[in-house]
Amino acid sequence: MSLLENMRTFVRVVEMGNLSAAGRSLRMSPAVVSHRIQQLEQHLGVRLLNRTTRQLQPTEHGHIFYRDSLEVLDAVERAQTNLASASGVPSGSLRVTAPLGFGRRVLGPMIPKFREAFPMVDVRLRLSDHLIDLLHEAVDVAIRMAVLRDSTFVVRKIADCPRVLCATPSYLETAGEPEQPEDLQAHNCLLLRFPGSQQYQWTLTTPDGPAKISVTGSFDADYGDVLTDWLLAGHGIAMKPVWEIAEHLKSGALKIVLPAFPPEPAVLAVLYPHRNLLPAKARAFADFVVTETRATLSEALAYDPR
Repeated sequence: MSLLENMRTFVRVVEMGNLSAAGRSLRMSPAVVSHRIQQLEQHLGVRLLNRTTRQLQPTEHGHIFYRDSLEVLDAVERAQTNLASASGVPSGSLRVTAPLGFGRRVLGPMIPKFREAFPMVDVRLRLSDHLIDLLHEAVDVAIRMAVLRDSTFVVRKIADCPRVLCATPSYLETAGEPEQPEDLQAHNCLLLRFPGSQQYQWTLTTPDGPAKISVTGSFDADYGDVLTDWLLAGHGIAMKPVWEIAEHLKSGALKIVLPAFPPEPAVLAVLYPHRNLLPAKARAFADFVVTETRATLSEALAYDPR
């Protein structure tokens, strides 16, 4: 096994604090991670980690080797980036994260096309509606659909994404149609919930400015497409990006709720950490995703629900 690969594994173990978390990050089993650490310790002739029942702690030698490993790995990445930039051929492994629904319907089908254009780049795609810590999880590129605040990351906007509150006509006939934002508190609101999620409140646009409305419901999930299924089944009101449900709005399967008080719009964007020299593989992927996503979603993004 490559010494560099074992060093990368060791660095992830130190950063994550245990074998399982490091294994998930690297897409390998805890047993493989443990074997790589053992190989590294045997090669160096020192113990790098103190193992407890709950976590791993670097030994004194481990702290020294971790610091030096970061410098070595950074130097290798810079060398690869410089070479790729000079040759004009992006290469290497690229770690990408995206929301589940977007990844399954839009991004996933693009990956083979990207690989055809850049055959020396291996894409490691992780789909989750959770807000993944890009630095902690060693992500190279992230696709986000959110209300983006000040960010320490480079943000390249793909498109503005208007959002609406919506429900089925049958639900509104039974439960009544809200007339004011405060009326939502009497309705079953379908919520995207996970650690870090802000969907215990919906921010709506009013004549007096943004208004935060506390909402509750008997259904919540950490996967946006599940909310869409519940929504179409008539179980409540949900807040959805227009591009995701444009076909259901056109067909009449869904009806916009409180059209005079729309949610604040989200932005579909590509994010990557600030770097003095962005790897060619990440730049190529970002360029590709921006262009292809705009083309793929052009009709849905252009749909005006009004």
